[in-house]
Amino acid sequence: MPAPRAAIWDVDGTLVDTAEIHFAAWTDFAAAHGFPFTRADFAATFGKRNPEIIRQLFDPAADDARCADWGEEKERLYRAATDRAGVALLPGVGALVTGLAAAGWLQGLGSSAPRANLDLILKHTGTTARFTAIISGDDVSRGKPDPEVFLKAAAKLGVSPARCVVFEDAPAGVEAAKAAGMACVGVTFVGHHPADRLTAAGAELVVPSLEAVTVEQVERLIERKAE
Repeated sequence: MPAPRAAIWDVDGTLVDTAEIHFAAWTDFAAAHGFPFTRADFAATFGKRNPEIIRQLFDPAADDARCADWGEEKERLYRAATDRAGVALLPGVGALVTGLAAAGWLQGLGSSAPRANLDLILKHTGTTARFTAIISGDDVSRGKPDPEVFLKAAAKLGVSPARCVVFEDAPAGVEAAKAAGMACVGVTFVGHHPADRLTAAGAELVVPSLEAVTVEQVERLIERKAE
């Protein structure tokens, strides 16, 4: 019996695109507290954990309690907006998730987002049953590019990192995958980061959309690592 293989998915920008909802939630949070917040601030921090964002943009001296309170305030705004607007899988994601499952791949999520956000996205997209390991920002102490989130996902799935392929849209996430010893597919569909930055970060395959990716291509990434 062959060793198990796993696909580990980043969420925002890869599985779904809720960037505009996040931007609006941070904008509303900042306005309520009298902080400036710009598109450049959002681009510079998107994908990081809330404590990192809060200390970088709003209060460098914020303690853990303040970060938790402010982070939850922003996430309540985000979840309410997501429930109102709904969310759908990005092009090609549904077919690839289904195809990997049919080929015997295990699948998990590795995201900086809070667990409640991930549960909401899975509910809206009807994909909860597809992912047997969910590692959120609540489960790690170090954000990407640290590999902790992906290593924990692989451990929960019971799969060696060398047998895992990560799907990512951000250079920090690609770097985290590579630091974990995993292959990585970079996706540029949402347009946050150009293909050359994902390639430079270490992605073995960079595509404009997951519509362009087959199960066979993903399998070859695992085979290539074993050579």
